Order: sequence, then structure tokens, then C-alpha cells
Amino acid sequence: MRAEIAEQPAALRRTLDALLPAVPEIARLAERTRQVLFIARGSSDNAATYGRYLIEAHAGRLATPAAPSIATAYRRRIDLTGVLAVAISQSGKTEEIVETLGWAADCGARTVAITNGAASPLADAADLALITEAGDEEAVPATKTYSTQLAALAVLALGLGADVDPDDLRRVPDEADRLIEQTSASPALAAMVAELAPVSGTVVSGRGIAFGTALELALKLKEACYLHAMGLSYADLLHGPIAVVDPRTPAILVAAEEGPTLPGTVALARRVTGAGARAYGIGGGADLAEVCAHTLPGPRLPEWAAPLGLIVPGQVLVEALARALGLNPDLPRGLNKVTQTD
Repeated sequence: MRAEIAEQPAALRRTLDALLPAVPEIARLAERTRQVLFIARGSSDNAATYGRYLIEAHAGRLATPAAPSIATAYRRRIDLTGVLAVAISQSGKTEEIVETLGWAADCGARTVAITNGAASPLADAADLALITEAGDEEAVPATKTYSTQLAALAVLALGLGADVDPDDLRRVPDEADRLIEQTSASPALAAMVAELAPVSGTVVSGRGIAFGTALELALKLKEACYLHAMGLSYADLLHGPIAVVDPRTPAILVAAEEGPTLPGTVALARRVTGAGARAYGIGGGADLAEVCAHTLPGPRLPEWAAPLGLIVPGQVLVEALARALGLNPDLPRGLNKVTQTD
């Protein structure tokens, strides 16, 4: 896992080089569509959450998650005329995702696959396959396949007319490299590992375009560290689950260094610390660092592109915490690299 985290800058650079030229093809495929439907599970579903916020906030299209059981269990047809169905799977071999993409096509959708498997059933089933260039990934927890999925989703958004600067993506690989180096050397990393090692649970929160990062970090803490980690929007957290935050249950807050959700994330950190709990930050700049016990560096990227780097310090934290707990993060118990669902 640690080696594959370190491979991300090169994987992101290869993926962006390969996929940015596909923007006009994406635009042609999506020309007569009005809505995006994401089909995914696990880490890929967290990537889709980023895609949803990015497309709704910057491309002006409704983007929603699919319920694959409608296709695979209930066998119901839905009119998907005018829908761009985007299936995301690292391997491209999860039968449920492949079947649901085929169902979407039969229901009238245009289809896109985002996968690291160029010769996979999912890539073969789609009108257009956006192949990530992560290379082989051996650790069960997804790292470089996840971040390259985010890169593919950013390219997808460009093809859908997002009002963002594509040059921002060119800075992502260098930012990922910087974050790996700075996080690994940061005294905050060692302090967070030491303070998280004795706890049995934590809340991980973000909002808007950073929400998918919170979900993905919570998933990694569950997978590799066996923590009861809840990934929540800070809006949902304030609607009741905030009650679980106490001196034994800290909060990890993730945010870009700019954007409309940063003030709310800072306010949440103040509320957490006011309740006697510890708040840890990832990203959020000086504003979030001021109110957190320890903060890991975030990417120097605009909010729309920040999640491509924002997950990296979280991955480094998870790998280090798993090792401190005496666990092997490469092979979490009960998990396989390709998960089949029905």
C-alpha cells in the first residue's frame, strides 16, 4: 500500500495525458444527454460522489447515484432517454456493475466506463471507455486506482462543459508528490497516529466537493485499521450523529483550502473541540489548522480539483496507523481485490 501511494503522481500524470485528449469525444457522446447516472460500489462509489458534486456545481447537470438492485434484483426498466450512465470499477470485472451498465444501455442511456481494466467486460460494454493508467495494484485497499478515477471524472466534467480551468489538472501530479513527502515527514502524522491508535471509532466529515474524500477516508480506516469510522457530511453530522463525538471519539475533518464549505468545516471543528473532543484536519489551510489539534497538509489546488490531492494525506495516515496497530494494510481481513455483488 505504501509503495502504491508513492506511485500516484506518475499514475495521475499518465492518466491525465491519456484522457485529456478525449474531452471532445466525451462532449460528442453526451451531446443529447441532460443527466448523469453513476453506477459504482465501494471506493468507486466514493469517487462517484466527487463526480456528482463536480458535475452539478460546475457543469450544470443533475447527477445521481444508481441503485443497481433495480436492474439486478428487481429487473425493472426505467426510461433513461437523455441520460449519460457512467459506470466506475477499478477492475472492470464486478458483475453487478457490468450488468447494470448493460441495463442502462437497454433503457436508452449512453454509456461511459471508467476503469483500470482496459480489456475488461466493463470497458467492452460501454460506448466510451476512459481507461485509467494506474498500473497493477496489489494492495487490497485502493489508492492509485482511486485517485486516477478522480482524474478521469475531472476529465469527464470537462467534456460536459464544466466551467473550470483544465490547466489546474496539470498541477495535480506535482501536488500529490509534494503531499506524500510533506505528510510523511510531518510531526502531525506521528501525533495523529499516536492519538488515534487507542480509539475504537472516529467521525470523518467534509461537505460538497470534499464529501467524497471524507467517505473514502472513512472506508480506508474501516478496511485497513478496523476502526468504526463514520463518513458524514457535516450537515448530516449536525442533524444528530454529532452526539457520538466525545473525548473517546475524535473527528477528522477534510476540506479544500478555499470554497463555500470551508467556513462550515471550521465551525464544525470549533464545535467538536468545544464538546471536549479532539479535531484533526486534512487540508483546509490556516483557517482549519488554527482550530484543530493537528493538521496534515492539503493540496494547493482550487476546490474543484482539490480531492485529487486531498485523499493522499489520508492514505498516508491510514497506512501508518495500520502499521502502528500491528495490522497488515495490504491484506485486510475478509476482503478480496475484486468484490462480486449481486
